[in-house]
Amino acid sequence: MIRIVLITAMMASLSACGLQPLYSGGTQGVVAQQLGQVVIDPIEGQAGWLVRNELSDQLAPVSGDAARYRLVVRLDDRIEGFGVIANDIITRERRSLRARYQLVDIATGETVLDATAGSDAGIDVVSSEYATIAAENTALENLSREVSSQIVTRLSLFAREQ
Repeated sequence: MIRIVLITAMMASLSACGLQPLYSGGTQGVVAQQLGQVVIDPIEGQAGWLVRNELSDQLAPVSGDAARYRLVVRLDDRIEGFGVIANDIITRERRSLRARYQLVDIATGETVLDATAGSDAGIDVVSSEYATIAAENTALENLSREVSSQIVTRLSLFAREQ
C-alpha cells in the first residue's frame, strides 16, 4: 500500500515539473513545420558536404519557394598532432570541427539566430597510412553528424520559442 501511494505521489509531482516534449505533434507540430521552412545554403569542402547532407536529412526542408529561413553555415575543420614520441613522430591527432551558423529570415534579410557548434575526436596515428586516413575520414563523418545534430537541436529550440 505504501509503495502505491509513493508511486502515485511521484507521478503527480512529475506532471507539475513543466517539461514539454520538443517535437510534440510529430510532423504536424510547430517545431517540425518551422524546421521544414529552412533552406540550407551550400557549404564548402568535404566536411561541408557531409554536414549539409546530415542537416537536410534532419530538417527535411521544403522547396525554396516555401522557405521562410535560410541557414548559412561556415565550417572550420582542423587536424592537429599532439602525441609525439622521442624522434618527433606524431602518434595521436585531434580532429576538430567547428561551425558558425546563422539563421536568416528570407523576407527581411535579418539574422534571427547566430550561434556556434563543435566537436572533437581523437585519432591514433598508426604505421599504416591507409588506416590513419580511414580513421581521419571516419572521425570527420562522426563529427559532421554530431555538429549537425547540435545545429538542429538549437534550431528546434528557436522554433519552439517563436
